[in-house]
Amino acid sequence: MTRINPFRKDSICRSTPKVKATAEGRSNFEQQASIFVFAVLLIACSFAVGCASEKSKTESSNSQTTARVTPPEPLSAPSTPVTPAPAETKPVHRKVVRRAPAELKYDDKTSGISFQYPHKYVLETGDAADQLVASGLVPMDFAQPGGVVMATVQIPEASYAKSDLVSALFDVSVNKSLTAEQCGQFLTPPEEAATASHTATPKLILGDMELQWAETSGSRENRKEDAKYYHVYENGACYEFALRVATTGVEPDEGGKPVDRAEVFKKLEGILATVKINSGEMPKEAAGTSAAASANPAQ
Repeated sequence: MTRINPFRKDSICRSTPKVKATAEGRSNFEQQASIFVFAVLLIACSFAVGCASEKSKTESSNSQTTARVTPPEPLSAPSTPVTPAPAETKPVHRKVVRRAPAELKYDDKTSGISFQYPHKYVLETGDAADQLVASGLVPMDFAQPGGVVMATVQIPEASYAKSDLVSALFDVSVNKSLTAEQCGQFLTPPEEAATASHTATPKLILGDMELQWAETSGSRENRKEDAKYYHVYENGACYEFALRVATTGVEPDEGGKPVDRAEVFKKLEGILATVKINSGEMPKEAAGTSAAASANPAQ
């Protein structure tokens, strides 16, 4: 006998909705999971696209930077030297130092005498020259009076410091009252120069001039003097060139020594070697003056 359960249908009816609810819940879960996965994929794709875009921008920026930093190689062109424009330069003002010439020249138009001498030597003319010559033991060595001192050249004493040198002179005198024969004669040493001696020597050829010459040596008090005189007759007058070396005649102080007289004479002879006499008639003395001069006693 079949039992009929009055609750069975109800039970079936109740269980059916449960199964259905479970299916719906699973379906909702899958749907939500799908949405979540889709959202994750979408986010991932967006991120990937963003990174790719940034990388592309970075590479593009680096490419542009590289292009700016590395310029393209210039095309080879034929090498042509470039001449720079001349710069404007200011003139340089240099101080001009004028050096004194090694030799100076004496040139007297009236007497026609010229010679050269070192620039460190002292030239005297006029009264100063006359006083220097007059201080010698034999002022002039003309055979007759009438001589006039034209010029003297003196070697500075500093050239022979700490020696017994008193003076070293080269002097020029002219005597217009003498004849050619008288010009070849020399004065006898004065009596006051007791130890003086006079020696005649052969002729000396100087350029185109033929000179008569003599040597004189004497002493007086504490002074000793040696001299050489040269005479030549030119232009109607007698020219005398004298070389004089005077010393004290005593031993120099401690540290000094007697001067080498030969060396000093050699320097004075260097001046004599430059002497020139311009040819031409010199002004003549008046006849009365010449006669009066020849009547005077010898110097």
